[in-house]
Amino acid sequence: MAKGENIFKRKDGRWEARYIKTREKSGKIKYGFCYGKTYMEAKDKAAEARAKLLSGTVPKPEVKAEKFSFYCDSWLDLRSTQLKMSSYVKYQYGIEKHVKPYLGNLYPEDITTEKLSAFSQHLINEKELSIKSVRDILTFMRSILTYINKQIEGALSHVEVIYPRESPKAVRVLSKEEESRLVLYLSNGMDAGRFAVYLALRTGMRIGEICALRWKDISFNEEIICVNKTVQRIKDINSQGKTKTILMIGSPKSDKSRRTIPLMPDISALCRQFYQDDPECFVLTGNGNCMEPRNLQRYLKKYTAACSIENVHFHTLRHTFATRCIEVGFDVKTLSEVLGHANISITLDRYVHPNINLKRENMRRLKTADCFSTAQSD
Repeated sequence: MAKGENIFKRKDGRWEARYIKTREKSGKIKYGFCYGKTYMEAKDKAAEARAKLLSGTVPKPEVKAEKFSFYCDSWLDLRSTQLKMSSYVKYQYGIEKHVKPYLGNLYPEDITTEKLSAFSQHLINEKELSIKSVRDILTFMRSILTYINKQIEGALSHVEVIYPRESPKAVRVLSKEEESRLVLYLSNGMDAGRFAVYLALRTGMRIGEICALRWKDISFNEEIICVNKTVQRIKDINSQGKTKTILMIGSPKSDKSRRTIPLMPDISALCRQFYQDDPECFVLTGNGNCMEPRNLQRYLKKYTAACSIENVHFHTLRHTFATRCIEVGFDVKTLSEVLGHANISITLDRYVHPNINLKRENMRRLKTADCFSTAQSD
C-alpha cells in the first residue's frame, strides 16, 4: 500500500478505502468509504469518488469554512491516488515545511493576492529558495485554491497567483578542448563512475536515468538503450516532523522521457566490459542496488578537478551533448526525442547553445554573397 492511500483490510476479508468527503458544521471531518473484495477494487472505487468530488459532479452539502491547512490536507488526500509517489512526497513536504507555517492558520477569506505575493517573497528572501522552487510551490498552490473554490463557491475567485520572474542563466557547456581532456582522462582506467560520466556525455541522459539503468534496459541485438526509470533523492517529513531524504526509483520526468536511444559502438563496447548476465542488475553497480546519484556527482567533481575543469555539474554533460549534436547538424526534432523533452521548444530554449563560430558558419551558408556577386557582374 502506498503512503497516503488510507486503504485497509477488514476483519471480514473485504478491503476498505477511506477518503475525506467534507466537514460537518461542527468542524468534524466526514469521511467517505468504499469497499471491495480486493485491494485494487477498493482503491479504484475511492479514486472514482475523489475524482467526482474534484470535478464537482457530486452535490456538496453546505460546509463551514476551515483554516487553509485543512484544505491543503484535503486536496492532497484527494490527489494521492493520481500522483506519482515522488510528486506526493514533494507536495507533502512543500505543504508541511513552507505553506502551513505561513498560511496554515488563515481562513480562505483572509487569502489575498497581496498575501500570496508576500508568501512568495518570504520563500525567496527568508527561506532562500530558488525561483524555480518557489514557482513549483505556487503551481500546486493554484490547484489548492481551485479546490477551495469548488468547496466554497467563489471564495477565492478574486485571488491571483503571481509568479516571480526567473532570470535566464548562462548555461555551462564544455568547450571542445575541455571535453577532449575529460574523455582522455575517463578512458584511462575506465570504471563504473567514469563509464557513467562518459555515458552522459555521449547520450545526454540525466543522472537519475543513468543510475536507474539495468541490464534488461540495454539490447545489444537491437542496439538501443531503453530509458524507463529514474532514481532521485527527495525530501520527506517523518512522523516526528523531522526532515529527511529518501532515495526513490520511479517513473522518469515525463511520458516523453520514456524513450529509446541508439546504442553507439563506443558505448556498446564499454557496456560489454561491465556486462552482468542478470537482467535485473543495475549497470553501474552490477548488483541489485542502484548507485547513489550523490556519489556519482562526487565522482564527476573528482574527475573534473583532475582535468583542471571548473564549474561543472552533471547536467553540464547533458547541455554539452545537446550542443555538440546541433553543431554536427542534428535536426531539433530528433534531438528532442533523444533528450526526452516534452516538446521541441524546451530543446531550443534550454539546451541548444550555438557559439559564435557556429553562428558564423551557418551564416556563411547563405547565398547572399553569391547573389551580390551576380548582381555586380550584371
